[in-house]
Amino acid sequence: MTRRRSSSIFEPVWCANWSICSAQTEAKLKRTSLDGAACPVARALDATGDWWSLLIVRDAFDGVRRFSEFQKSLGLSKGILSARLRRLVALGVLKPAPASDGSAYQEYVLTQKGLDLFPVVVALRQWGEDHCFARSEQHSVLVDNETGHRIARLVVRSKSGRVLRSSQTLVRKLGRPSSKRPPGRSLRV
Repeated sequence: MTRRRSSSIFEPVWCANWSICSAQTEAKLKRTSLDGAACPVARALDATGDWWSLLIVRDAFDGVRRFSEFQKSLGLSKGILSARLRRLVALGVLKPAPASDGSAYQEYVLTQKGLDLFPVVVALRQWGEDHCFARSEQHSVLVDNETGHRIARLVVRSKSGRVLRSSQTLVRKLGRPSSKRPPGRSLRV
């Protein structure tokens, strides 16, 4: 994969053909909305799929609440941060609140909808730990406040509690009869 620097060193621009984008190509790229898709994964990515939004949510879980704190933590421009915060508020993931210290500042707090993203952030964290770091490379870890121990791995379970792998599941598409997936075929989620 090749990436080109955008105006911010923290916001690479990815091209459809995985080649270096020119400013003209960049201007022509338009985001396709998935908000009408029948797939829950597509709709969820439409709502929170850009990396800044999920990093803002991650930071909110870590106790970041103020605009300046988000900006300092993420290192992104005021314009990008403002746009992402507005979108997360419009989606009901964050809500503005008066500053907890009584000052004139506004803070952003997770709503229940935002708190429900916790397993998503944990799953991305665990995937990143497994696939994005060399064995000897150090990284932050998520621990249980009560014990100080690392949290257990997330697993997908059946209604009865049995651990499931992707090959043991099937997506039931709307308007189509349920059928078993042929062995060896990967699941497209």
